[in-house]
Formats: sequence, structure tokens, C-alpha cells
Amino acid sequence: MTAAVFKSDRGSFFYPGMAIIAVAAVLTGFSTTYLIPVARLQFGGPIIAHIHGGLFFAWMALVTAQPLLIRTHRWQLHQKLGLVALPLAVAMAMSGTGVGLYAVRRDLAAGAGDIGYSSLIGVLTTMAIFVALVAAAIALRKRPAWHKRMILLATIAILWPAWFRFRHLMLWVPRPDIWLAVVLSDSLILVAALRDQFAFGRVHPAYWIFGSALVAEHVAEALLFDSPPWRAAAKVIYSMLG
Repeated sequence: MTAAVFKSDRGSFFYPGMAIIAVAAVLTGFSTTYLIPVARLQFGGPIIAHIHGGLFFAWMALVTAQPLLIRTHRWQLHQKLGLVALPLAVAMAMSGTGVGLYAVRRDLAAGAGDIGYSSLIGVLTTMAIFVALVAAAIALRKRPAWHKRMILLATIAILWPAWFRFRHLMLWVPRPDIWLAVVLSDSLILVAALRDQFAFGRVHPAYWIFGSALVAEHVAEALLFDSPPWRAAAKVIYSMLG
């Protein structure tokens, strides 16, 4: 019954549109901390940051191209290109972990103190959730309504660092960790759910189950960040990985 309700979703403009929003968020959010410094030859980060950036933009290109291939009925190319999704996600997780470890070392060297450890947990949970959602999407590739929504949720999951960096452009926003990294970032899930409700008369279970879980996880991180248990766990993880 669910598949029949959402069958008309195939070839929609919605998913290319969401991909364009994601690309715009990345280009804007990372403009001040990565893109402009790189263009000016002023970026002092390690090579792993460039690798992660390249992989990140490759994912953005993939999620933009895939729905367009569906719209143009190029099913076989869509399927072949989709084979790179999970390996790409794993590579992004590995490089993202490397960037996270570098950020801890950088912040500790800059005198940030023990709070310098705390960002590591957010990096690792984001990467783990991203890979899990992509893996679920691949497993559900024969159920298109689930597949495309899981890919969208996976993309939303890794966008919060881009939204969070909007704080450099929107200095007036209080608590950017909440209003930008949680509220603004996860508003895309609400948009997708409302679109389902208006277009199909119901919200797809992917958003009820996995979308709600993603929002809950982001809220929990915002509330628990740098609490004593959080910081202790981050130190242990860093000692194991760093």
C-alpha cells in the first residue's frame, strides 16, 4: 500500500531541488573557513582536510546527478553510478575522522583546554549515522520510495557542519549550535515530511522513523555537548584514535 501511494514520486523535481539546497548550504557555509582561504592560498590545514573536502563535494555531485538521471529515464546509468555511494560514504567517514582528530590536536595546541576534545564525538556520530543511512538506502534500492528518502536523510545528516558555519556570516544568531546546527539543519526533514503530507496525503515512514531519530540525536548532542560525561568519553576516544 505504501509503495503504491508514493509511486508517483518518481521523477519529481523535489529531490533535485533538495540537492541544490544542500550544495548551496555547503558552498555558503564552507566559503569562509575553506573555499575562500584555499582560493587565496591561505588555508593552513592538512592534506586530509583537502581529501575530505573533495569527497564531500563528490557526494554533493552524486546526490545532484542521481535524481536528474531518474528524471531523464537513464535508469542503468543511475544504477551503475549508485555503486559508488557506499564506498564513497565509507571514505568520507574515514577522512572525516582524520579531520576531527586534527581539529582536536589543533585546538589543544591553541590552548582551548579540555573542551578541545569534545568536538570529536559529534564528528564520529555524524560519520557513523551517515554511513548507516547510506547502507540502509543501498539495501532498500529496490524500494524507491524508501531508497530516495534514506539518501536524502543521509545527506541532511552531514550538512549540519555547513549550516553551523553560517555563524561566521550571521553573527547575530544566538546559540548557533542550536538555531543553525539543529533547527535550521533539521528543518529540511520537516520540509520533506510536509511535502509528503501535501503531495501524497501521508508522511512516509522513513521520515517518521529515521528522520525523527536523527532530530532526536541532534537535539541530544546539542544539550549534552561538553558535559562532564561527554568530555570524559571524548578523551577516551581520542586516546584510542589519536
